[in-house]
Amino acid sequence: MSSEKEIVLSGIRATGNLHLGNYYGALSKFVKMQDDYDCLYFIADLHALTTNPQPEALHENVRNILAEYLAAGVDPDKATIFVQSDVPEVSEMYLLLNMHVGIGELLRTASFKDKARKQLGIKDDSQDIERQIIGNETNKRVNAGLLTYPTLMAVDILIQKAHKVPVGKDQEQHLELTRRFARRFNSFYGVDLFPEPENFNFGDHAVKVPGLDGSGKMGKSEGNCIYLVDDEKVLRKKVMRAVTDEGPKEPNQPISQPVENLLTLMELTTAPEIVQSYRDAYADCSIRYGDLKKQLAEDILKVTTPIRERYHDIRNDDAYIARVVRQGAEKARERAAATLKEVREVMGIRKFY
Repeated sequence: MSSEKEIVLSGIRATGNLHLGNYYGALSKFVKMQDDYDCLYFIADLHALTTNPQPEALHENVRNILAEYLAAGVDPDKATIFVQSDVPEVSEMYLLLNMHVGIGELLRTASFKDKARKQLGIKDDSQDIERQIIGNETNKRVNAGLLTYPTLMAVDILIQKAHKVPVGKDQEQHLELTRRFARRFNSFYGVDLFPEPENFNFGDHAVKVPGLDGSGKMGKSEGNCIYLVDDEKVLRKKVMRAVTDEGPKEPNQPISQPVENLLTLMELTTAPEIVQSYRDAYADCSIRYGDLKKQLAEDILKVTTPIRERYHDIRNDDAYIARVVRQGAEKARERAAATLKEVREVMGIRKFY
């Protein structure tokens, strides 16, 4: 890696196996970026703690995602691959940066409000969430880690002095907070320590990979995913059960959302002329959903089968996984330690010995 290259950083929470949305939204871009940028890719196990996972499940999730990174083509000799908790400097700087973060700006974060409502079982998004949290008298609680999630994300970025961070629409507010925190810290101490990171999406429009349930994007919590490690039988069954509609009733009627979702998936995996043939078939009322789904399953398998096969080889190679994470931790810690030393110095936390 060359120090002259712009630094790109991204991470995925350790909450389960990766799906097609993760692949097209992140992993495939990771592979493209690693040749032209100084890339750091991590598995965010500390972020995953906001949902209080079982310890063994968390450990297995980290291992699975590591293997999926590698199986998808992320090269540890080109990019730095590491586990978030293997860089303890992150946790210390998380505490230090929180001293410059306001409770109010964290409470106003859209993702915090949404996740807090889910944790408390509040369905009405018009309710004052701050009052609901303070006045909650049930056994449910919203942990402080969820509130300060944007600070931890900012530290992940700033401690590596990243220039570019590929984020989806739901993370754009967090990235804007990171820029704000960087400006605030630099201004307060009169230093030029942190660059303000920019969103990076390769100049493409953001990819939204729809789920199989007819609405919304593909997501683990929605149960509408095709996982990269799904075997052939499971994958075909999922696709064949995907929600559609009763079929077009008249020529050139608008395509319903469930069918549009399947066509959008096809646009990611299938030749453009084939996708257009199905759009034309919908328009003239001749579409056969069984044929569409068989085609879609076949084309998705062309993408996922090589990844799945490599994944199982890597997942069972303990020595290789250990070597990759040790190498990545060393590289990530070297940079993080240098940044943390600067932060401690400007904040007046200096040793007397």
